[in-house]
Amino acid sequence: MAADLAAILPADFAEGTFVGRALSPDGPVVLAIRDGTLFDITATAASVSGAVARRQFDGGRELGPVSGGLPDGWELLSPIDLQCIKASGVTFALSAIERVIEERARGDAAKAAEIRSQLEEKVGAGIRSVVPGSAEAEQLKAALIDAGMWSQYLEVAIGPDAEIFSKSPVLSSVGHGAEIGVRSDSSWNNPEPEVVLVSDAHGEVVGATLGNDVNLRDFEGRSALLLSKAKDNTASCAIGPFIRLFDERFTIDDVRRADVELVIEGPDGYRLEGRNVMAEISRDPLDLVGQCLSEHHYPDGFVLFCGTLFAPTQDRDRPGAGFTHKLGDVVTIRSERIGTLTNTVTTSRDAAAWTMGIAEFARNLAARGLIDRI
Repeated sequence: MAADLAAILPADFAEGTFVGRALSPDGPVVLAIRDGTLFDITATAASVSGAVARRQFDGGRELGPVSGGLPDGWELLSPIDLQCIKASGVTFALSAIERVIEERARGDAAKAAEIRSQLEEKVGAGIRSVVPGSAEAEQLKAALIDAGMWSQYLEVAIGPDAEIFSKSPVLSSVGHGAEIGVRSDSSWNNPEPEVVLVSDAHGEVVGATLGNDVNLRDFEGRSALLLSKAKDNTASCAIGPFIRLFDERFTIDDVRRADVELVIEGPDGYRLEGRNVMAEISRDPLDLVGQCLSEHHYPDGFVLFCGTLFAPTQDRDRPGAGFTHKLGDVVTIRSERIGTLTNTVTTSRDAAAWTMGIAEFARNLAARGLIDRI
């Protein structure tokens, strides 16, 4: 990762408060950035989950200005730890159409272009114009059923209930600079640049960060019951660089207005640019949080991927084949008020093994005399 943390933080980082994590030679540490200065707050808040629950982001050992980077031997981690990692899907009209394409193509990228043109002509305008769960949405649903165009993906796109799923196990997400994994047996896949909301146990959102909800279009396209296999693989969930906490200068309205930019740079010289425009989301981010909380209980809080508008349709290698990752692709996700998340693509089979689960995390903190501050 870049030595200068300022390069991956938003330009106005000195006016905001951020929380994150790093791996020191002794184990994981909790970081805070205040007034452009980096602090280690592990002695008072040994987990980000606990810091969020107690709203404990002050104090700590000063490490120096952000421009100085991390201490030698430290590595930036995903900025979350004990929170459940949840995700919402089909939250944009375009992504709804693309999921239906995957379903009708049975995961075959070669069939996508023809199906895309047919669906866009028949259902695109209707999906974009209705509020999910409204009377108008119910009327559109009835019309699509009569026309033989209904899909389970359209149900979550315009019906009353959002798609909410578990993305990845606790402590399994990777951070800025890490390799990100796609399954070695996937032949149609893509990154998904998203805003990730950070919530406490009661569903109160305290801030936002960025995420890459890696997507395997061939697996999920063959069957929606393969969603877990398509979404939850080693290193397939990247989050970072830091959580920007809400304050008078950065609020949920900034999330609603956010543009999330994507750049993919391949080792073959290939370059793809995309954008996820949060203003075009079909469901308000706080509605998604409420549906995620629902009748569940998250004692250590949760984070929620809000979904993406981005679905790459450009051909990469041959006409009609669409986009899929190649090993060595560098994926950069950026949003002006949140920061920059960059990862390099490998396979989940070859990605670095995930070794620090909950038990090892607790043992490490206990050995350092920090377990009671978790």
